Amino acid sequence: MMLPKSVRMVEVGPRDGLQNEAQPVPAAVKIALIDALADAGLAVVESGSFVSPKWVPQMADTAMVLAGIQRRPGVSYPVLVPNIKGLEEAFKSGVEEVAIFAAASESFAQRNTNCSIDESFARFAPVAERALAAGLRVRGYISCVVACPYEGPVAPADVAMVADRLAALGCYEVSLGDTIGVGTPAQVLAMLDAVAPLVPVDRLAVHFHDTYGQALANILASLERGVAVVDSSVAGLGGCPYAKGATGNVASEDVLYLLNGLGISTGVDIDRLAAAGDRISAHLGRPSGSRVARALASKRH
Repeated sequence: MMLPKSVRMVEVGPRDGLQNEAQPVPAAVKIALIDALADAGLAVVESGSFVSPKWVPQMADTAMVLAGIQRRPGVSYPVLVPNIKGLEEAFKSGVEEVAIFAAASESFAQRNTNCSIDESFARFAPVAERALAAGLRVRGYISCVVACPYEGPVAPADVAMVADRLAALGCYEVSLGDTIGVGTPAQVLAMLDAVAPLVPVDRLAVHFHDTYGQALANILASLERGVAVVDSSVAGLGGCPYAKGATGNVASEDVLYLLNGLGISTGVDIDRLAAAGDRISAHLGRPSGSRVARALASKRH
C-alpha cells in the first residue's frame, strides 16, 4: 500500500462549516477559531467568503474577520470569491489565496449559482485571470463529484472535464467534493481514475461529507491513489443542506486520527485541534460532531 508520507490538511470549518449556521456567529468568535486552528498547526485555514450577504449572511463579516486574525508565517487563509466584485473585496483584505467553485452537475450549477456550467466558467475566467495577475494563488472546488441531489449519479467523465477546465484557468489545485456524502470507495476510485489523466494527482484534493459514514473510507482510498491533500472541518461543522438532518463535512479530528494511525505526518496537534473544536461547539450549543474529540473528552473526565 503506497501512501503519501505527509498530507496537507485544508481546514474549511470557519467558512464551509459555519456558513450554514442559522444564528449569526460573531466575528470575534470566528477570529478566535481561526487563530486556534492555526495554532494547532494547520497550514491552510479557509477563513470566509466574499459572496453577497443576501445569499450567505453568515459570511457578511469576512473583511472584519480577516482584519482581526493573527496571521502566522507559513499559514494560508484563503477565501471563496464567486465573481469580480468578490475578488475586489478580497484584494482590499490582503488575501494571498482565493477559491472559485464549479459543479460537475448542470442541475446543481443552476440551483447553486443560477447559471449553467459553461456560464459559470465564463464568470470565473476573468476572476482567475485577475487574481493570478495580482500574484494570488487560485484553488478550484468541484461540487457533486459522485452524485447530485437533483440528478443522481454523476459520470466520472463529467467530473474530469470540469477539473480539466479549472486547471486550465490556472488553479494550482482542484478539490473534489462529494457534496451530499453518498460516495463509496469504489465510486471515488472510479472518479479519481477518470480525473488523474487530465489533472495530475499531486494537484488534486478530496473533500468528503460524511452523510453515510463513508468519508474516512473514501479518504483512505484516495490516499492509496496518491492524493495528499484532504479538506475537513473541525468538529464536523457544517450540515448538509440537501439531506435533511445529515452530517456535513468530515471532522478534522477524525481525519487527523486516521492519518496519525497510518504514520502520515501533518504537523497538526490533535489535542489543540480538538480543543478548538470543543470551544466552537460549546459556543454553538451542541456537542462536537467529531467522534475522536468526544472520545478524547470522555478520557479526560
